[in-house]
Amino acid sequence: MGFKHFIPGIIWFIVVLVLITMPSQDLPDPGGWGEWLKKIQFDKMVHAGMFGILSFLFMLPFRKTYKTEEQKRFIFFIIATSTIFWGFATECIQIALPPRTFDWLDWAADSAGVGIMWLLSRNFLFQKPKTAKQQ
Repeated sequence: MGFKHFIPGIIWFIVVLVLITMPSQDLPDPGGWGEWLKKIQFDKMVHAGMFGILSFLFMLPFRKTYKTEEQKRFIFFIIATSTIFWGFATECIQIALPPRTFDWLDWAADSAGVGIMWLLSRNFLFQKPKTAKQQ
């Protein structure tokens, strides 16, 4: 497992950074859907998705390693925890970028997305690598 396996996660990390530092007036206008999207808290779903994907992309390279299940659990926990801290950091960054603001609910959504992905990844990514005979 080399650096190249982490490139998708690094690229997504940069995409998330760009999106959270973008002035809110530069974000796409949902047009007539705006009120409906606010009612269903669509922005929270976007936060959950962005940070869930981020954690998954950093967990994925460990899928086919020969690490024990216990080692993978620890690695996934560290990745999930780090991604949750990154979500908090992005909210802190937004304090310095008016009109963006710190929003506890955005951070909760970030954390929920990571938590959901961590739970899903534990089942999906704990598969043992196949030997040449099994393939």
